Amino acid sequence: MKSNLILVLILMLSIKLLNASEITSIQEFDVKPENSPAINKINLQKAIDWASASGSALLVDPSEEPYPIDGGIILKRNVSLIGVHGPTPRGTSHPTKKQPVGSVFKITDKENAFITVETGTQIKGIQFWYPEQTIKDPAEIIPYKPTIKVSETSRTQGVYLSCLTFYGEYLAFDFNANPKFPCELMVFEHCYGYPLSGEFIRMNYCYDVPRILHCHVNPAIQRYVGGQYSREVVDAVIAKKTFTFSINHTDNAQLIDLFTFGTYGGILLDGDSYGQLTNFNFDCVAIGILKRGNNTKNRNWQIAQGSIIANTGEKVENIHPIIIEGEGHTSLSNVEAFSGGNNALTTVPENMSWDFLLVRGDKKLTISIWGSRMRNYVADSPVSIENNQAVIQFTGCFDKDENLYNMTFDPSR
Repeated sequence: MKSNLILVLILMLSIKLLNASEITSIQEFDVKPENSPAINKINLQKAIDWASASGSALLVDPSEEPYPIDGGIILKRNVSLIGVHGPTPRGTSHPTKKQPVGSVFKITDKENAFITVETGTQIKGIQFWYPEQTIKDPAEIIPYKPTIKVSETSRTQGVYLSCLTFYGEYLAFDFNANPKFPCELMVFEHCYGYPLSGEFIRMNYCYDVPRILHCHVNPAIQRYVGGQYSREVVDAVIAKKTFTFSINHTDNAQLIDLFTFGTYGGILLDGDSYGQLTNFNFDCVAIGILKRGNNTKNRNWQIAQGSIIANTGEKVENIHPIIIEGEGHTSLSNVEAFSGGNNALTTVPENMSWDFLLVRGDKKLTISIWGSRMRNYVADSPVSIENNQAVIQFTGCFDKDENLYNMTFDPSR
């Protein structure tokens, strides 16, 4: 009898815990695939408003037809918006239509950012589809507002963005915060897309260890939805001279496993940032890494385990896998560069970069480079020095002729 009572109590507790952990469907708030974008926007905001007080999660139920929805949504404090997907880097596919299926938001609003995030929020496992965006004609590119942006009216801390896929976006993540309301502790992971502005994640005034992890940018993202972006569209994206990832006014940013293809720049590590960049591939770019520094104390970056293919977007004299300028220190370890042709975009006739590293400016900066292979560049030397204050040391590197390259440049000697 006593054992039966214990079993009943355990069962009741299990049911209670199960109920407490249930995710509330957005369809309970009449967010439906058959509704208009305006109605779904109103109803999703009502669901978010309800969930904010308790810190509840809202489920974007998978469906055969995507949810059409207008922008201007505010993901208020404490709310999680959850879909069913891991990242879908070539697109989920309807069996008879060129469209994604599952937890999909269909966006046609050209006037508003889709969703603005506040403190303690989460978006996970969702696809964002812009069906009116061109795939073939660069003249028809629609400059949509950002898909996800940080609040400009409140200090936002702790946002988790995971397993998100974008089709046809112009700018995926706009985390350029208002300096009066800097953000902190942002996490982006396992996110896929190809932004037609050339900018996937831009971040400014984000302090206290932001993280960008395992993100992939590639024009083949819509292969199963509408097809790969044309060479003309990819060339137009490169011509915007933007960077896939841009970091400024950050403390100790952690950037791991980043990939981009067919954009002008891989990553901009701007003057008021510092941190670590590891395990990356910036493929078919004009500039792989542009690192700046505005002081000598902590405008330092440690960069390791990566490859850069710089071959497009400019005449060869302006193509550089790495550019370093300003002040501070840069450490490069096991970073290689090579170039070649690629049919997905227009490359320079030489199919090469000009050099491996360009150093410019008029203030003292320091650079250490270890174990790097440098090849497929036109210039006689792998390093172009336009800063007579720079101190640079190469150790255990190899030049374009596969010769050992150990060199020190020190104007004080």
